[in-house]
Amino acid sequence: MNALTLPDIAAQASRQALPLDWVGMCGIALPVLIDGQRLNAKADAGVSLDDSEARGIHMSRLYLALEMLEQESLTPALLRQVLQRFLDSHEGLSHNANLRIHTNLLLKRHALVSPLAGWKNYPVSIEARFEKQMFHVELKIDVTYSSTCPCSAALARQLIQQQFVDDFANTPLQHEDVLAWLGSTKGIVATPHSQRSSAQLQVQLQSNTHNLPLIELINAAEAALGTAVQTAVKRADEQAFALANGQNLMFCEDAARRLNMALKRSDAVHAFHLKVVHAESLHAHDAVAESRWTRASA
Repeated sequence: MNALTLPDIAAQASRQALPLDWVGMCGIALPVLIDGQRLNAKADAGVSLDDSEARGIHMSRLYLALEMLEQESLTPALLRQVLQRFLDSHEGLSHNANLRIHTNLLLKRHALVSPLAGWKNYPVSIEARFEKQMFHVELKIDVTYSSTCPCSAALARQLIQQQFVDDFANTPLQHEDVLAWLGSTKGIVATPHSQRSSAQLQVQLQSNTHNLPLIELINAAEAALGTAVQTAVKRADEQAFALANGQNLMFCEDAARRLNMALKRSDAVHAFHLKVVHAESLHAHDAVAESRWTRASA
C-alpha cells in the first residue's frame, strides 16, 4: 500500500483574500544565553502574511528556527539571523518578521557597606524585527528603586524645627543635651514618606551595536537614581540606604529627568521611552512621569 501524503491545509488558498500584519506564536518556552547566564525565557515569534491569497503561514518553521538561540549568546547579529530564517522559510508569503524574548536577568548585587551580597531580579524583554527591510532591536528593562518625597521631607524638617524651639526655648544650649535630643523620638517627631518605585525603560539600539547592553543600562539607571533597592543587608547597610534616600530626594519628575540624562550618554542608544511610577505611600494613587528622546541624525 502506498503511503498517503499528509495534507498541508495552510498551503490552501484563503476563502477571504486579506493580508495580515502579524501571525505567529506567543509564549514559546526556550533557554537563552545572556551575558554568560542561561536563562529561562518565553518567546513570541511571528511574520506578516502579505500574500492575501494564502490561508496561513508555516508556524513549525518559526519554531525550528528558534533552536539557533539555544547555544549562542544573544546578540543583535544572532537575532538578525533568526529573523532572516523566518523570512527565508516564508519566501513569497512574508516581508516582515518579529521576535520578542521575555526573561528575568539575575545580577549579584553587593550591599552598600557590609560584605553581604544577594541576587536581584530584573525583568527584561528583547524585541527584534525586520520591518520594511529595516532591522531594529529594542530592549525593555524594569528597574526598582526607592523614592523619598522632597515635599514631605521639607514638612518633616519644619516640624522638627518647631519641636526644637518648643523644647529649648529660653534654655542655655548644651552640646550633650542637643545630641541626646537629636537621637530621641521626642526630637525627630516626623519623617518623610518614601515608596518603592519603578523605572520602565524602553530603548531602541543603534544599528551598529554589537551586543545587548542590558547590564550597562541597568547600572547607569541605578547610578542616576542613587537609591536602588537592596538585597541582603546589615544595619550599617540600612543606615547607608537611609542616607542615600535623604541625599536623593525626588519627585517622579526628578527621577524621569535623571534617567533621561543617563540614557542619552550611552552610545548604544538611538532612542528611548521611559516611564517612572512612584507607588505613593501618602495617596492611594501613583505618581507617574514619562520622557522620550531620539538621537539626532549625524
